Amino acid sequence: MNNLHASGKQIVTRSEADIVRASGDDLEGIVALQAANQPACGGMLSACLPRFRIMEMMREMPLIVAHRGDRVAGFLMTGTRAMNADVPIIRAMLTAYPGTADAYVFGPICVSVEERGNGLAQAMFSELRRLVPAREGILFIRRDNPASLRAHEKMGMREVAGFVFDEIDFAVQSYFG
Repeated sequence: MNNLHASGKQIVTRSEADIVRASGDDLEGIVALQAANQPACGGMLSACLPRFRIMEMMREMPLIVAHRGDRVAGFLMTGTRAMNADVPIIRAMLTAYPGTADAYVFGPICVSVEERGNGLAQAMFSELRRLVPAREGILFIRRDNPASLRAHEKMGMREVAGFVFDEIDFAVQSYFG
């Protein structure tokens, strides 16, 4: 179901979660969810982006969040290749597969533990595709994360390359909006 928030923002409601383009008001929730999903906490995220980088990403490309009530239940980040050129793991991915001229970096995508399996990742991806149509998105996934590999395959992404970074094997996937 689609509707407009009083602020004029598009809201997509699925399973009682609101899927919207992130704003500065979402920053603390995004940072907290990112921290909770770092490897040291049992998560599978491959990077921990600082607040300033997340804000830059919000200005450059859509960053999608899933709200459950007043909390951030999930996020999907995107960024230009130029913006991410200083991130070593992104450089490794783009060396393995640079993509099309206007391709962008997709990810990370993260859903809180208690919300997994409720379709939030797919809902956020659908909203991103609506906002950024007809462009290639490029992402990497750890090969030892079969749940993420399956979820991205269900979203229509395909493997286009692979690389090893810090002795971890990654699959590079791509899709066209």
